[in-house]
Amino acid sequence: MISHHELDTLVAVARELSPYYRELYAGLPSRPTLEQLPVVEQKSFWAANTQRDNRLLTGPLHDGMVFKSGGTTGEPKFSIYSRVEWEAFTGVFGMGLDAGGLQEGERIANLFYVGDLYSSFIFIMRSLDHARANTLQLPLSGRADPATVEHAVADFGLTTLVGTPTTLLTLATHYIAAGKTAPAVRRLLFGGESMYADQRATLARAFPNASARSVGYASVDAGLLGYDDESCGPDEHRMFSRYAIIEIIDEVDGTPIREEGKVGRVVVTNLTRLLMPIIRYPAGDMACWSEPAGSNPDRRFRLMGRSEEGARVGPATLYIEDVRRVLGMFHDPLGATDFQLVVEHAQHRDRLTLRLASEAAAAQQATLGAAIVQRLHAER
Repeated sequence: MISHHELDTLVAVARELSPYYRELYAGLPSRPTLEQLPVVEQKSFWAANTQRDNRLLTGPLHDGMVFKSGGTTGEPKFSIYSRVEWEAFTGVFGMGLDAGGLQEGERIANLFYVGDLYSSFIFIMRSLDHARANTLQLPLSGRADPATVEHAVADFGLTTLVGTPTTLLTLATHYIAAGKTAPAVRRLLFGGESMYADQRATLARAFPNASARSVGYASVDAGLLGYDDESCGPDEHRMFSRYAIIEIIDEVDGTPIREEGKVGRVVVTNLTRLLMPIIRYPAGDMACWSEPAGSNPDRRFRLMGRSEEGARVGPATLYIEDVRRVLGMFHDPLGATDFQLVVEHAQHRDRLTLRLASEAAAAQQATLGAAIVQRLHAER
């Protein structure tokens, strides 16, 4: 059995050993309830989690894994797991894969991204190792040429493809353009993005016998969030109640939402991590409960889009603070500035529009817009 910590233990360790949490919890009772704990504010959280003079961690880096968790080149964000915590993370997620219908003998192409401190590829690989079902894995990665993946599907009789919707759609487009299908593929497991109806229709043309389901819900910063089982519909997951506490918080008054259907922010408390404590941390998504309270300890919820922490564009998150930092580089020509990030879905892709209201002269706007876009690409 994978070990986990009681909330009291988690809070006590964070309060004693993490300067960030010690300051955050100053003035609270000695044994606060979950709802007495403040929700983490992302800006201050990441400002404390620096590579030098770190004020968030509860101890030194000794073993385990370090991953990139977004941010810009000037202010990258990193998530850290001890060896034991990494094994717990992947072990519990492996249980979720079993609950999602992983079968003995599945032949799986891992098409997530690897290298450059990305977590998804090795996370899925290790989670499959922990699952009860024995599977054959082909570590192709998201950078594999579609023709290479096509040959692997045929040569090894692959039954399952695991990757982001973007990667799976690129592969589907390759098959469709060649007038081919892959009828042996039975399951498409996606993560990191939502899957839209038009994308599912495209996948069905290339993989006519395959169902498309979530591989599970997790993030490198927040950790465990949810798993998909046969009761879950599109965008639905069940919480890992033994290992993570999921709350849905009202955006207006900050209170936990308990009834079905009401949308709020997803906030997570991870019960397997002590080195980098995750206690009432905003996951960056909106959700609602999709079954009654008390019906199942792993209560089911439905994701309802991104929250204000950042804009999800394909497999990447563009954080509000990172956009604000880039715009600060153009303060002189822009003057006072307000902005919006608008994400739309069109032609099987996500499209991000950055809308600026500034004091810049009209004659400068086109040149400034191009320069800002170029800087955003360079930074992110």
